[in-house]
Amino acid sequence: MLSFVHMPFEVASKWLGASPDELKLVFSFLISYPLAGLLKRVPDATPHHKNLFSISVSLFYLVGLFDLWDGLFTILISAGGVYAIAKYLRTSRYMPWIGFAFTMAHMSISHIQRQLDRNTPSTVDITGAQMVLVMKISAFCWNVADGQLPEEHLSPLQKDRMLKDVPSLLDYAGYIFFFPSLLVGPAFDYAEYRRWLDTSMFELPANIDPVNKPPVRRKRKIPRSGTPAAWKCVTGLVWIGLYMAFGPRFGFQELLGDSYMSYGLLRRIWIMYMVSLVARFKYYGVWSLTEGACILTGLGYNGVDPVTGKVLWNRLQNIDPWGVETAQNPRGYLAGWNMNTNNWLRNYVYLRVTPMGKKPGFRASLLTFGTSALWHGFHPGYYLTFVLASFIQTAAKHYRRHIRPFFMDPVTGNPTPSKKYYDFLTYVVTQITFSFTTVPFLILSFKGSMLAWSRVYFYAILWTMGTLAFFASPAKVMVKKQLEKRTGKAASKLVRSVSTDSLSGGQPILGISKDPEGDITEAIEEIKAEVEAKKKKVA
Repeated sequence: MLSFVHMPFEVASKWLGASPDELKLVFSFLISYPLAGLLKRVPDATPHHKNLFSISVSLFYLVGLFDLWDGLFTILISAGGVYAIAKYLRTSRYMPWIGFAFTMAHMSISHIQRQLDRNTPSTVDITGAQMVLVMKISAFCWNVADGQLPEEHLSPLQKDRMLKDVPSLLDYAGYIFFFPSLLVGPAFDYAEYRRWLDTSMFELPANIDPVNKPPVRRKRKIPRSGTPAAWKCVTGLVWIGLYMAFGPRFGFQELLGDSYMSYGLLRRIWIMYMVSLVARFKYYGVWSLTEGACILTGLGYNGVDPVTGKVLWNRLQNIDPWGVETAQNPRGYLAGWNMNTNNWLRNYVYLRVTPMGKKPGFRASLLTFGTSALWHGFHPGYYLTFVLASFIQTAAKHYRRHIRPFFMDPVTGNPTPSKKYYDFLTYVVTQITFSFTTVPFLILSFKGSMLAWSRVYFYAILWTMGTLAFFASPAKVMVKKQLEKRTGKAASKLVRSVSTDSLSGGQPILGISKDPEGDITEAIEEIKAEVEAKKKKVA
């Protein structure tokens, strides 16, 4: 560590109340903006200079700013091992699985080490960067594997991201050490980095009018991105400011202190909600800042709207704060959170464990859940959150199928005047339920999580399990009869349309099952089918 670099953060830490590592992290995000501006100005004709510039900045972050020599070694082992696996085993159909197992196992060692060292959340180590790296290099293995297959066997996304050849070491290193997203993401695929590097990303498709071509400076192909990048920077700083302002008052320790129990139940639930909200402020700020730096380099470019001609900069969007904070159901809440991780789990786990031509089932859901859990680490709090969130999604599905239709016109499908009350109630319930559910994600320990939950009488667990019990009882039939009695056949049609909408099935979000009851039933059916098949084979 460079002592003259570290000293200002020690001094600022005493004034601001944040740890030196937290201040260094924010500093690295902010300094990434002028450095991203310089990277953008490297001539398009010299992509190797872009790689070298990015690698140099990342090395400064790791060893000059954070003194993470062990962390640098960790990244080199994971990235180097996967590169060798992809290069020398690329013709083997087991190659991506070997690469995935290697990188997940290596990251698990880092998670265990951090857990044993009892590092606080305010301490920066390599696990955060390694979690991002796992997404990038496991996807890299699949992209190389896809490049060895006939194109008719590939989905449109696979065709877009496949790699016919393993890239050069310099290009690969530039991808690994892309400094704006090194420490906390966002993650992206190598094909996207390659198109940014050679500027083919910025070529207009045939369906775009040349009049709508994004403005550029001089002879560069990368469009001007200063305004959207600055907006992300400002919003990120606002989120960080809110976190620093409210963090001391609403840290998770508040839920475990003696003074917490001096308040009434409603006040305790409100404090729990605020603790969860303030924790989200940090992530909103961090992800907004890093996304803005990526936008400034041009990598956030996502084409031009063919109708409006508006340039889109959401390629690497990782968070939708408005979507999370106004969500009226679990799907809306989870879909706006850690979006790149969800894309990775969907494209490189959920769909990859499913044999070609078959529909993803229980095994795909189980392996996706397991991958998501292991990716986060081994603290019991993660698993408490994931399991409860799965059952919450099932409970919410029942309300959407059987209660929401009472607030919809059965003929037109439009909301009734009373629908606004239903929306408000579902909003409140969704927000306070997930503030309860995510508490273990902050506390991490089993004992501490149980203590915090018990102090609000396990309210989210009680009404979730009460809902599941209600809809597993004859009462469900009574509700359906009342619905049919209210509006006749039209209501039945509405119920069927709601039960088959996008909120009731499909892939898990962040590895969290949308229907654990259905998964269990499906697992039993799969086991029965396999047993029957083996009996026939023996006979």
